[in-house]
Amino acid sequence: MTKNREILFMDPVCTHNIWGGERLWEEFHYLVPDRHSGECWGISAAYGRENIVRNGTFRGMKLSDLWQKHRELFGQTGQDRFPLLTKIIDAKEKLSIQVHPDDAYAEAHENGSPGKTECWYVLDCPEDARLIVGHNARTRAELESMIREARWGELIREVPVRKGDFIQIDPGTVHAITAGMLILETQQNSDITYRVYDYDRLSDGKPRELHIGKSLDVIRVPAKTVEDSIFSTQGLPVNRLNQLYAGQYYRIFKAQVQGEMTFAQAYPFLSVSVCEGKGYIDGIPLVKGEHFILPAGYGAVRLEGEMLLIASGV
Repeated sequence: MTKNREILFMDPVCTHNIWGGERLWEEFHYLVPDRHSGECWGISAAYGRENIVRNGTFRGMKLSDLWQKHRELFGQTGQDRFPLLTKIIDAKEKLSIQVHPDDAYAEAHENGSPGKTECWYVLDCPEDARLIVGHNARTRAELESMIREARWGELIREVPVRKGDFIQIDPGTVHAITAGMLILETQQNSDITYRVYDYDRLSDGKPRELHIGKSLDVIRVPAKTVEDSIFSTQGLPVNRLNQLYAGQYYRIFKAQVQGEMTFAQAYPFLSVSVCEGKGYIDGIPLVKGEHFILPAGYGAVRLEGEMLLIASGV
């Protein structure tokens, strides 16, 4: 087997979060640091939270090292770092209300870092679930007034969501994951986040830092419409790699495998997460919670079983 026909399985990294729950170890059986482990970094080359390849020729290598030393596995992306980051987020409590900068602002204000564009796929949620996506301010002056005066009920836009919804979060979008949500997040390889409001919670006895000045710099006014941000993925054809979104930084795909499915890996690479079920990929067993990369030139892929897969590429 050539190295471009090897599937790169990742050892995930889970983190403690003040708002995290128990689903990462109860349902996905990940090794977690404690009961409040809210994030699984499933495919990550981010410093300090990067994955290690667990199999094959490159077993034991960090993803960032693999990117630097074997760029042929990732096609012609024209980028200097592994470009994407895939997480599973288990929010037992609500997350802080936040916003991310674009590339230009982050480069100027965050030591040359890229900005952060991200998206969410709702893996599970309460029946009456709502997410914070956008805001209600009509002008920048109104936005600043609402934030300075802590008029959060007027400012924040909550929208109903269901399992299987896809949400695109562009830079400048005020957003927050709410309690009870299980989310698969795909994003640029960046961890630049500005907190707008954190419900006056304490961490180690102190309020977490807010970033009001930078938030006011980058929040988009008026906000992008709900219709342009959220859509349902229910009813898509089964046994097909359905493209949900294609933008500047990533493409997102959904595959509902029922029985047998084949497709050609024709992208620079594909990052894949098994979100539900179990089965096989080219004869290799897969279970819920697996994260892997199909490298450039992999070619034909054969899937069997009953599985929900979410994939991303550039």
